[in-house]
Amino acid sequence: MARKKKDEEKKNTGTPMDQNAHILGAGEVEEQFITHTLETNYMPYAMSVIMSRAIPEIDGFKPSHRKLLYTMYKMGLLTGGRSKSANIVGATMKLNPHGDMAIYETMVRLTKGNEALLHPYIDSKGNFGKAYSKNMQFAASRYTEAKLDPICAELFADIDKDAVDFVPNYDNTMPEPTLFPVTFPSVLVNANSGIAVGMASNICSFNLREVCETTIELIKNPDHECLDTMKGPDFSGGGSVIFEIDKMREVYATGRGSIRVRGKCAYDKSSNCIDITEIPPTTTCETRAA
Repeated sequence: MARKKKDEEKKNTGTPMDQNAHILGAGEVEEQFITHTLETNYMPYAMSVIMSRAIPEIDGFKPSHRKLLYTMYKMGLLTGGRSKSANIVGATMKLNPHGDMAIYETMVRLTKGNEALLHPYIDSKGNFGKAYSKNMQFAASRYTEAKLDPICAELFADIDKDAVDFVPNYDNTMPEPTLFPVTFPSVLVNANSGIAVGMASNICSFNLREVCETTIELIKNPDHECLDTMKGPDFSGGGSVIFEIDKMREVYATGRGSIRVRGKCAYDKSSNCIDITEIPPTTTCETRAA
């Protein structure tokens, strides 16, 4: 019996390259060039991540931001009072089929209380943590409240007048906008970053007045020197930009490059200590020199 069993096992073994090879319950194994597999399977996935999840669109928002803000707009939170964050998160699930914490974390960064954005889109009440502290956790959604900040009126202007395209949501029960009809270049006004498949973006924030003035001048004269009206980025946490005009011109011309930012401090003579008053973006107040 043992010998017969070994012979049957030998008969059923084979390399993946065998034409008759198969995995039990998983169908036949088909030999295929890896380039063909990448083009037909991986490339559509990569494009979906780039276009529909990780990289902000021309209106300055990722789909998760847009779904959340549009839900709040439909809830009447642009002109009405605040609502519990848990209610907003629950309503957003009709457009965004993710867990409540993923939606709430998206909301936290857009709030005034978190201080991550130069011009926050959400007027918040309660503890929403701080962008400059990794240890300060935000409160649960059942405790905090929120409404849309007045600047959001510029995001939804004429949205009900066929200004942008609408598409069905994930279960085809309600429409949602593909873009917001923003009235100012919001993509440059608030910082945004995203990592997709083979592509990433990290857009720093610029002063609202300077962005609008530069846009007006570019409409009048396409050859306008942007540095004349928009000197450099403006960060919500403050700090001093190490201004290098050649590098800044390269950033404006190509959209690529790096900008160095230095924190600010003040000497407190009475306590004989140095107070750090402003820190560069993405730095936390707990970070200290070794």
